Amino acid sequence: MHCPFCNHFDSKVTDSRNAVEQNAIRRRRECLNCQKRFTTFETVDLTIQVHKRDGRYEDFHQDKLVRGLDAACRHTRISHDQILTLASQITADLMERQVREIDTMELGEIVMKHLKELDTIAYIRFACVYRRFKVMDELMDEIQSISIEEEELTKEGSNASQKS
Repeated sequence: MHCPFCNHFDSKVTDSRNAVEQNAIRRRRECLNCQKRFTTFETVDLTIQVHKRDGRYEDFHQDKLVRGLDAACRHTRISHDQILTLASQITADLMERQVREIDTMELGEIVMKHLKELDTIAYIRFACVYRRFKVMDELMDEIQSISIEEEELTKEGSNASQKS
């Protein structure tokens, strides 16, 4: 690692920490020549191919995932930091699977599962683009299924609190 101040090649690591939100390792370094300190980030090169609907393959890019999540979460209670954390979680899940390729359908389902837990409006927005609803009835069916799930969760929660 070259020192950004004097361009000397040798440096020592003084501190290492996980930067979870960036899927990286943050290293604090000290140049052995000029003794100035600087920070580096080491990231894993994730090479997963996304199999698109039209048959093409495209490299997986976490920033593209963030842009899609940003669009779905705009004007909701989900902060940009939560979006970055969610994108990092999804990326980490993909890395743990150790797959070389993923279908857009599977990736979309993973994203929707996470969004459904965070915010139903963001989930519906993402589902509209991902599932490509052709008629209003498809959208209404999706909204109704979420409403039923939320009612069931509310009933389960109130039943549990009554038993206490």
